This record gives sequence, C-alpha cells and structure tokens, in this order.
Amino acid sequence: MATDLRIGMVGCGLIGHKRLANLPRGAVTMASDTNLERARELAAKSPGCAATAKVEELIAADRVDIVMVATVNSALAPIAAQALRAGKHVLLEKPGAISVAELDELAELSQRHGGLVRIGYNHRYHPACLKAKELFRAGALGPIMFLRGRYGQGGRLGYEKEWRADPKLSGGGELIDQGVHLIDLAGIFLGEFTEIRGHAATYFWNMPVDDNAFVSLRDAAGRTAWLHVSCTEWKNTFSLEIYGRDAKLHWEGLGGSYGMEKLYYYKMLPQMGPPETTIFEYPRGDESWKLEMAEFFEDIRLKRTPVPGLKEARAALRVVEAIYR
Repeated sequence: MATDLRIGMVGCGLIGHKRLANLPRGAVTMASDTNLERARELAAKSPGCAATAKVEELIAADRVDIVMVATVNSALAPIAAQALRAGKHVLLEKPGAISVAELDELAELSQRHGGLVRIGYNHRYHPACLKAKELFRAGALGPIMFLRGRYGQGGRLGYEKEWRADPKLSGGGELIDQGVHLIDLAGIFLGEFTEIRGHAATYFWNMPVDDNAFVSLRDAAGRTAWLHVSCTEWKNTFSLEIYGRDAKLHWEGLGGSYGMEKLYYYKMLPQMGPPETTIFEYPRGDESWKLEMAEFFEDIRLKRTPVPGLKEARAALRVVEAIYR
C-alpha cells in the first residue's frame, strides 16, 4: 500500500498507534495530542514526523493532506470540521460524532470545501465480513429474512472511571461504543431501518452511561435485525448471524480475545434437515485497518464518496439517538 498522501494523526493513544502500524512507513508526517509526550512518542515511530500539542498547527500544515482523528467521541466532529474548512480529507474513528446534527454539519462542510470523509468502521474489512458480503451479493442466501448480532466485552478494573463512562466525552455507553459496529453491519444486509425499538440499561458498572443495550430494527419489508451489545459479557464475544431463505451465514470471532475469526455457511438442502456446511477460518487475523486505508487512498484518487462515510455513520447514529431518547 504505497501512497504519496501525507497524514496528520490527531490522538496518539492506543488507536493512533494501531493506525500508524497499518500505514506505509513515513506516511504520518505530523502527530498531535493534548499530551505532547504522547505525540512525540508516536512521531518517533514515523520518519520525519513532527509532534505538536496544537491540533490547529497540524490542520494548517502544508505537509498534511489527510487528518486522521482518533480522539474521545466528543472531539471527533469538531476536529473534523476544522480539517474540512482547511480543505483536508478526513478519516474519523467511529462513531464519527456524538449526534446526527454534528454529522449533518460535516456533510455540509464536505460538500462546500471538497474534503472527503471516511468513517472507521473497520469491521467491514474483516476477512469473514468480506466473504459474507461476497456470498450475499452472489445471491447464495436467497432473500434475507432476519439478522441476529451479539457483541460484548467485560470491561476492566477502573472501567467506570474511563472517558467512555463520561457522557460528555463519549455521548453514551456500550451502544455508541460497540453497538454502532453491529448497527452498521446490519445495514449492509438489510438496508435502511424504518422502525427502531429497544432500550439501554446499566446493570453492573457504576457509571451514568449504559453497559448493555438491546435493539430491534425493522426495514420497510419487515425484515428484522435483533442486536445485543454488552460490557458485562465477561468472555469477549462477537457473533453475527444472517438468515436467508436458502442459507444462513454465521460470523463469529474477531481474533485475539474474541476467538479465531470464522464464517460458517449453512446451505439448506431441498429435503431440508441438516444443512450442507462450509467453514472458512481466518487464523492469521485481519488486515482491516490496512484495507480500509487503502480504500480511502483510492477514494481520494478517484474523487469518489467513501463508503462507509458520513451517510453510513448517520444511519448508525440515528438508531443510537432513538434508543437513548
């Protein structure tokens, strides 16, 4: 993945370092963090990279073409807005904003100033998801009936004191954190949701945001996505099941603590009974972060609207806002 596009990294924590590790060497030319030492630490890993504590300095720099924002949720949209006004392209970590109104403002700025915006829904680039989309688009499932998804983790000591537990910084709890991934993935297979039901609850963690959310979504044809996200899972879990009239797909695992990533393809036989089963295993992990950046570089080269972009982020956040209301 070679590129002559130069990247400014805003937010030099865990995700910033993960992004850096999946970019071409030297592609990150500036790093910014409110903690200057963290910016310097990341900059030291990219040849010729400068560090600053002032995000305005990074955004104004001629040596930056793309601003990559990996901050707390509440800072995502304001920083992206600054970057778009400066004529930069932007990669925003999910959820991209803490309100639909913020995303709508970014869409208007993108249109006015010409900067493209991609949202970091990297799960779309996991190998099991790529294979699932291939089978779905080939018609292997037949007409889709419904979808079921679960995504959970167990938190850690002090979780209730992290920024994710502060609604002013996070915009919400588990639903806006991991839940948006499931909502985004459901939309690939079912499209736009016209009916949104569900609730968010706090069962275990002593914090003012949700640690579990239960969501039921329906499209205009009545097809349903039934989703549960949790940070009281204790054993990390990811499961997405897509049910068609002719076959079922089951994606489980994300690698690491979520278990080996696998995709099961259950093909219904004419006589019904036990299905014909094919299992795809991905023991080498995923290159989702690298693949989505390669796609963004191509978006910029071709001047095409990124997918997932602001439209897809808006669809997911619209569901979150409805449940929180």
